[in-house]
Amino acid sequence: MVFSLTSTAFTDGSTIPVGHTCDGADVSPPLAWSDPPHRTAAFALIADDPDAPRGTWVHWVLYDMPASTTQLPENVARSDTPAGLGGAHQGRNDFHKTGYGGPCPPPGPAHRYFFKLYALDAPLGLRAGATKQDVERAMQGHVLGTAQLMGTYARQRR
Repeated sequence: MVFSLTSTAFTDGSTIPVGHTCDGADVSPPLAWSDPPHRTAAFALIADDPDAPRGTWVHWVLYDMPASTTQLPENVARSDTPAGLGGAHQGRNDFHKTGYGGPCPPPGPAHRYFFKLYALDAPLGLRAGATKQDVERAMQGHVLGTAQLMGTYARQRR
């Protein structure tokens, strides 16, 4: 069995629906995962765009999800500690906000958006509002496995 990450909103390599972008309602997509590694104690999720003009753009940082978590609903609240996620915390994205900020590339070619889920051997213990860099630093030596889902999005010239 392989640790995997999926969404009912889009498949790996396909277009992210407009409702999950800045051109729509800008709500987080539903995500689900299966077959995490043995001894997983917590999960962390980072969503980013490596095709952004000024380098990788961070869209979502979510961490300290309990090992019992197997999915995220659509439209996770943009709060430090969203209800229903077992005390998980959200960090700051590159829009300088807490929680999910959807794809919003400049007009032109499609960008790739990677949702990366990390299975960890221990919770990170970071306070809410951590950055991607904080989470990556805290995860060092604790990652048991990763699962990834990639979607694309392009904005049309107006």
